[in-house]
Amino acid sequence: MEKIIVYEKPTCTTCKKTVALLEEKGVEFDKINYYIEPLTKSKIEELLALTGIPAKDLLRSRAKEYKEFDLKNGVKSDSEIIDLMVQYPDLVQRPIVVKGKKAVLARPIEKINELFE
Repeated sequence: MEKIIVYEKPTCTTCKKTVALLEEKGVEFDKINYYIEPLTKSKIEELLALTGIPAKDLLRSRAKEYKEFDLKNGVKSDSEIIDLMVQYPDLVQRPIVVKGKKAVLARPIEKINELFE
């Protein structure tokens, strides 16, 4: 079976629910707290490629930096958004679950099921 990795913030309620769902499925996985092991620009680019979503869709709109940098207006490029995510991890929506060459932003958590189809 392909290795599963959950990129998370352990105190996040949705991350906790995601971990519980994977445990309920009896799936082995690794967790990466990206506040302790920061995401690099290349890692975020890789995760975006695996999810197939643009950088703006990985933004966490409840982060204070989202408003601070006026990210709602959509004028920043993917590269600029990713640079901000590297500098401000709160901007990264979570959890991101990777299985092999596919990944999902587990919001809602049931999106994880797409990895097992």
